[in-house]
Amino acid sequence: MTTDVAAPPERDELFAPRAVRMHTRADGTRLLAAEQPLGTPARSLAHLLRAGAEAHLGRLLIAERSGRGWRTLTWGEARAGADAIAQALIERGLGAGRPLMILSGNSIDHLLLTLGALTAGVPVLPISPAYSLNSRDTARIRSIAQRCRPGLVYAEDGEAFGGALAALRDIVPLQAASRRSSSEQEPFDVLLAVAAGEEVERAFAAIAPDTVAKVLFSSGSTGEPKGVINTHGMLCANQQSIGQVWPFLHEEPPVLVDWLPWSHTFGGNHNLGQVLAHGGTMYIDPGRPAPGAFEATIDCLREIGPTIYYNVPAGWALLATALESDAELRENFFSRLRLMFYAAAALPESVWMRLRATADGHAPREIPLTASWGCTESSPAATSAHFRSARCGCIGVPMPGVELKLAPEGEKLEIRLRGPSITPGYLGDPAATAAAFDHEGFYRTGDAVRLVDPADAGEGLIFDGRLAEDFKLVTGTWVHVGALRTRLLSEAPILRDAVICGHDRDTVGAMAWLDPSAAGPQVRDLLRAALDRLAEGAGSSQRIDRLLLLDEPPSIEAGEITDKGYINQGAVLRRRAREVEALYAEGSSGVVARST
Repeated sequence: MTTDVAAPPERDELFAPRAVRMHTRADGTRLLAAEQPLGTPARSLAHLLRAGAEAHLGRLLIAERSGRGWRTLTWGEARAGADAIAQALIERGLGAGRPLMILSGNSIDHLLLTLGALTAGVPVLPISPAYSLNSRDTARIRSIAQRCRPGLVYAEDGEAFGGALAALRDIVPLQAASRRSSSEQEPFDVLLAVAAGEEVERAFAAIAPDTVAKVLFSSGSTGEPKGVINTHGMLCANQQSIGQVWPFLHEEPPVLVDWLPWSHTFGGNHNLGQVLAHGGTMYIDPGRPAPGAFEATIDCLREIGPTIYYNVPAGWALLATALESDAELRENFFSRLRLMFYAAAALPESVWMRLRATADGHAPREIPLTASWGCTESSPAATSAHFRSARCGCIGVPMPGVELKLAPEGEKLEIRLRGPSITPGYLGDPAATAAAFDHEGFYRTGDAVRLVDPADAGEGLIFDGRLAEDFKLVTGTWVHVGALRTRLLSEAPILRDAVICGHDRDTVGAMAWLDPSAAGPQVRDLLRAALDRLAEGAGSSQRIDRLLLLDEPPSIEAGEITDKGYINQGAVLRRRAREVEALYAEGSSGVVARST
């Protein structure tokens, strides 16, 4: 057994020094933790709201598009609105056992309802709009409602969400909407007009770190969505640790331009929570990284310069192209930017290099491009690459307060988590909760990682794919899907996204979508050349011999793509089994094969 301590690097104006303990057991298991202990977190998210409102009453908290302008809400207005809504929810019988269900996307009213519920100790169920707007049936939201028994369900637009609201009427009769509400839905303004009383203060005083703040639901693409319990304590512990590794947040309140959905942990916990914890401001971006929708993002970024910019790799790929060609956008985007940040999936190295080149050539200061890693069950940030030397793909080192176990699983190391920012389990599902933790109480993530330098944990970890996605060729050779997919997208930047195929086949294949800007007879030659480069010096499991371009975009309804914009490998392969067969059929038209 060995214990190593990484030497801290030089001081940095943005990042705290990193120092990591690593203990190696005889069976190859490694235990990692930050040397820096976790400070004392806030008691609850509601306490963060009240402290922020007291410190900067008139500061802008949130803004959303209204025509070409913005509808705004200050910290003081948010505190007053949250208290009023807390009273309204208490009067309607909501409480720890009768949560608030929210069907809608990000908005000021959505935030006010969330803050009101958190102030009253009422758990919030932010449900992906895809479950109720894009789905052909409402089975998932009915299943969630039957398990959770909400006291009230809210939709931003009563007409757009009318089908979902009608489907929930027998389970959740009390319903509200901000606009286009029917006689069956209470107008949102009625909730906001209630005078707060002593009941609110009693409910607020009763909030403890183990009080449930939210229940977030997995995509459910392979079965019923699991309800991940998020307590006030775990969310506040996570924000405490973020503030410790990014100390500049205490001096520079974050200004975010953000589209990431609040029904997911990245947008709703990490980003929105950061604004609440550090007195920041969020501009809600109405766009998303999809054809026809990203233009709205560009419009926002031309007008509002963020101090930190968050996105998923698909969004960064689109933004890289826009920044390269638009001087006005570059000037405003970089004007006060301190950090560029990606998460949720691996960033292709080609995109990394383009962003680095643009920032280094045009930004008025050095701007790190950094990453983190986590999951819904970890609040989410469990690791952070809070050092400038981190390379593309590095997810960093343990956050303060988070213990990592790297447990051998076949040829890989599964990353497991323990600490105050980790979920206590799944709502109403003791069997799933028990299965999710190992005998030492570490949460089993199902993700694999490897050390950048096995001798120095301070150099960080590299994400090594999902254990469940990897497969074997008929030869028995393992194919590591995550790494191979990232390499393909780096070698062939004309591809928007891809999935890797080949389970029980002789060779590895891929199915992919072209970037809309790619067209012409040279496309096949470019892809063939990319496959050739990928195969140079590579074994059978590390090269792609054939590729099929898909015309139909990935479907949110079928679970092929999540609200955050990344591909669900398993869902695509299940839904497109016919295309997989075509990929491997001899002489099949449309398949691009390597030239050698």
